Amino acid sequence: MKKTIAIASDHGGYELKEAIKEKFPDLEWDDLGCHSTDSVDYPDYAQKMVDVIEAGKIESGILVCGTGIGISIAANRSPNVRAALCTDATMARLTRQHNDANVLALGARITGAESAFDIVETFLNTEFEGGRHVRRVEKLS
Repeated sequence: MKKTIAIASDHGGYELKEAIKEKFPDLEWDDLGCHSTDSVDYPDYAQKMVDVIEAGKIESGILVCGTGIGISIAANRSPNVRAALCTDATMARLTRQHNDANVLALGARITGAESAFDIVETFLNTEFEGGRHVRRVEKLS
């Protein structure tokens, strides 16, 4: 059975969102939008991610906007989301291992597609270490 990953973007992240879906065809994508490069508001798409996580429909997701900053700030307003803006695979590995991040944020204007693919692969394939990190993560909620 394929793992389902939610993915959403604003107009600035649309092309990278589509490239990620194409690069990882073995995953089941729950595409929350947007569906074009027409201007939209990133908080609306961050909220769609929050909604599916809070409803228990998915465990993890990917958000993309121009820098990754705005969409991650919007998603992190929920106590159930730990969105991490990552610009390289090391950040993706460490945020999964140490922070149990459940949402990866990417900046399409900051990170090239090949780097983004490495970041996504690392994020999706790294497990939370637990141990000493559990109490720290619990303080985030």
